[in-house]
Amino acid sequence: MSALLSYLTAELRHRWQLVRDTKDGGYTTESVVVTAVLITIALAVIAIIGLKLVDKANSLDLG
Repeated sequence: MSALLSYLTAELRHRWQLVRDTKDGGYTTESVVVTAVLITIALAVIAIIGLKLVDKANSLDLG
């Protein structure tokens, strides 16, 4: 178990160093903010459509 843990730790450190050495190793702050805004807008649209759908379903006369 100790050998496995040592291997995984070394592999993680190696991969982390590879990511840090590349210029585009991660997302920029701008792309993270834009993604968060788009997700927020999508959730708001889904909530609005859901509320309208529930209101319409509740207004149907089944009798």
